[in-house]
Amino acid sequence: MADIALGVAADRPLSPAEDDEMTSITAVPLDSRSIDPFHALLSDDEQAQVERSLARTAADLSGRTLWHVNSTAEGGGVAEMLSTLVPYLRGGGIDARWAVIEGTDAFFDITKRIHNLLHGARAERPSAAEMDLYAEVMAHNGEDLADRVGPGDVVVFHDPQTAGLIPLVRAFGARVVWQCHVGCDEPNRHTRAAWDLLRPAVRHSERFVLTRPDYLWDGLDADRLRIVPPTIDAFSPKNQELSPETTDSILAAAGLGSDGSSHAPTFERVDGSVGRVRHRVRCHGGHPALRGDAKVATQISRWDRLKDPVGLVRMAADHLRARADVDLILAGPEIGTVTDDPESAGVYADCCTAWDALEPSLRERVHLVQVPMADDDENSAIVNALQRRSDVVIQKSLVEGFGLTVAEAMWKRRPVVASAVGGIQDQIEHGRSGLVVEDPHDLAGVATAVLSLLDDPTAAEQLGTEARERVRTYFLAPRQLQQWCELASELAPAASAA
Repeated sequence: MADIALGVAADRPLSPAEDDEMTSITAVPLDSRSIDPFHALLSDDEQAQVERSLARTAADLSGRTLWHVNSTAEGGGVAEMLSTLVPYLRGGGIDARWAVIEGTDAFFDITKRIHNLLHGARAERPSAAEMDLYAEVMAHNGEDLADRVGPGDVVVFHDPQTAGLIPLVRAFGARVVWQCHVGCDEPNRHTRAAWDLLRPAVRHSERFVLTRPDYLWDGLDADRLRIVPPTIDAFSPKNQELSPETTDSILAAAGLGSDGSSHAPTFERVDGSVGRVRHRVRCHGGHPALRGDAKVATQISRWDRLKDPVGLVRMAADHLRARADVDLILAGPEIGTVTDDPESAGVYADCCTAWDALEPSLRERVHLVQVPMADDDENSAIVNALQRRSDVVIQKSLVEGFGLTVAEAMWKRRPVVASAVGGIQDQIEHGRSGLVVEDPHDLAGVATAVLSLLDDPTAAEQLGTEARERVRTYFLAPRQLQQWCELASELAPAASAA
């Protein structure tokens, strides 16, 4: 098997076809963003504390770069987090950069299985030959990183796709952090199989960043553990305020509503310019507009078996048939646009098969929505409008690393019904800022919770109000910025002595 600890494949070079798939690491172009707008949401003391943290870390890292390295620039929570976190770091005077690795289709199939194993889900464990391929892809990316990363730079690698780069980058004098965004509340043999595959590389990391303490692996030094839950950016196109009229206009422009108002389907882009929704969603079975008087329940996530969208279609068949006043939306990225998620097409196909089995009257009320990804800001604006149009937001994950779609909906004062798994439990206080269902497989329980809120708007509004305040306190970007500044400064003194 490849010696992953060294990041070098034993005797399994890339084939000519695989080599053609590989290009080079991509540097994601990013502007700088000021944290000044957060002053509207934070106290003077809170704002000043964030500003001091950024200034101190900029001084500590003077002449060095803070890198974040992951596997995709769009689609999924990590890419979304980095697209806002890194510009805020840059706006604080830190030379922060974001790079995306290259991999073959076979590589991403391997890492997706490792990802599922880390969640404790059943998946085929990669073979020795497949891990040789993993190591070869790491070596290819490591050669490219060697030309970019300097001694003393702080490099943060994200998730299984990048873990094999850790020893390679340590070898040329960089300080290395590994952040794993997935984990398992109760580790099982599948989880431990993933640990065994990655531990030889991960143990070389100087810090391990996890979203929950329960996710720490056996055999890793707890003294190197740091807990950094993710956060949302309140001013991004996905979370910025939208009026009801603009919400309706955006949905109409995207093909999900009928709008006779004069409001333009516009939003503010990350760079501050005005964007307009021009691409339309794709809906299985056509493009039915949401009924104006319908009560809407929505789940927005990747097309991932662990998010259980097929289960929600079955929930509609078993528990929403008699509710002609309720529409269910299952929305996710346009198929084929998220490079590190090879299972999405199969999961969406399974959803379509389940939808085809619904009786015709129910098909009109269950919408399988592919949100266009041609324009990342536009995609976020459509998601924003979908969440704001929803009376209830669902996150029926079977397992979950953290689940930032929950915080996004909570920020918009939406009542959320979610499974009591992973980081969802850290976000929602049951009965106060949302409702959690203990058994993620309990379709009847999810349906009962959703319908209880649809039928009691007062209770739903109270939950939504508390939900927004909880996000303001714990899950906005300034808190995460401070934690990353602390971690980078912690490694910087040793870097300056190197």
